[in-house]
Amino acid sequence: MLKEGERLDDLNFRGLVIIQHEKKFKFGMDSVLISNFTTAKKKDLIVDLGCGNGIIPILIASKTEDTMIYGIEIQEDVADMAARSIKINNLEKRIKIINNDIKGIEKILGYEKFDIVTANPPYMPVKSGFTKAEEAENIARYEVYGSLEDFIKTASLLLKFGGKFFMVNRVDRIVDIFVMLRKYNLEPKKVKFVHPGITKSPNLILVESKKGAKPGINILNPLYIYEKNGEYTEEILKIYSREKLEEE
Repeated sequence: MLKEGERLDDLNFRGLVIIQHEKKFKFGMDSVLISNFTTAKKKDLIVDLGCGNGIIPILIASKTEDTMIYGIEIQEDVADMAARSIKINNLEKRIKIINNDIKGIEKILGYEKFDIVTANPPYMPVKSGFTKAEEAENIARYEVYGSLEDFIKTASLLLKFGGKFFMVNRVDRIVDIFVMLRKYNLEPKKVKFVHPGITKSPNLILVESKKGAKPGINILNPLYIYEKNGEYTEEILKIYSREKLEEE
């Protein structure tokens, strides 16, 4: 199942594993945080836009019951990695990876069919001077194949009325996020700021929005990653040990 340059990483969660390439973009804590932030009900239809190696669909499937998740990834080799990770984890009946651009994906999947859309989109506008060696990393980090507006517009087209869009992004995009969400009839309902440390300003934002909802937002308690001594906070440890806590 592994190709040259790939490795199989243990997610340390319910026996799940994931394929990652040594020289390509690897998932980070932001993917884990948005997976944990997403709330889904039994039998929900879910789409993850720009799914990369499939980490968000895999984690969401592991904590939900009878959901069906579509992961959309434009890079053929990365989509192939994701599909093989799905197979290794025996999740083929729960997750389908589609190698396609997010723009126009509603024409393939259907308009207003989905209960939930998730996204960990590229955080930054395109920069100049990419080299070929940096291509996979830059596609993940910069808006090469889709802008923030593209992700939000697509989410709105896919969602049912009352459906929810969960997204993680850099906190300095907060104004852009809120403007674009309202432009496409997605009302921000819950916001959680993520701080790298308890004495540091937030650098990430988790946002839950609802299609067609009335105004009214709930600012949740902030999430701190590290204590002053450099160790993970209790909340982060709980997120990473969710399986153990549930068993107890």
